[in-house]
Amino acid sequence: MFAVLQTFALVVCANAAPVLAALLLGSRLASPLDAGWLLRDGRPLLGRSKTWRGVVATLVLTPLVALLLGLSWTVGLIVALGAMFGDILSSYLKRRLGKPSSAPAALLDQVPESLIPVILIRSAMGLSYGQAALVVVGFTVINLALTPVARWLQGLRRGW
Repeated sequence: MFAVLQTFALVVCANAAPVLAALLLGSRLASPLDAGWLLRDGRPLLGRSKTWRGVVATLVLTPLVALLLGLSWTVGLIVALGAMFGDILSSYLKRRLGKPSSAPAALLDQVPESLIPVILIRSAMGLSYGQAALVVVGFTVINLALTPVARWLQGLRRGW
């Protein structure tokens, strides 16, 4: 069960790092990953909310948290890479569906960024398929529950 909690903590860390970096740095270092590139459909490749700052924050913070949890830094790096790939994939899909940057999309915002890293480290963490599913479902449910609160707080912060 401890491995489930460690995995959950790493997935949360990997997904929270870009948000924390944005809160700490504001608009500084917020260069978009897609450099504003528009595809033939006239929509951005990823959108302005996918930044190098977020990727770097995830790639630095998640391996450090892995070390604090008694795991190899490489496990943290794999989780970070998997979560960022999932997040980028979901942003790409959301843009193709016509959703603007940062627009919510239940399940599409949670599942890829938790499922991909969990698949990548399941064996290394000794997780059963059921335990891996528990991490993904737990992350998804908690994220869905907290997203409205976070958006409300973000709105308050913008009003300052």
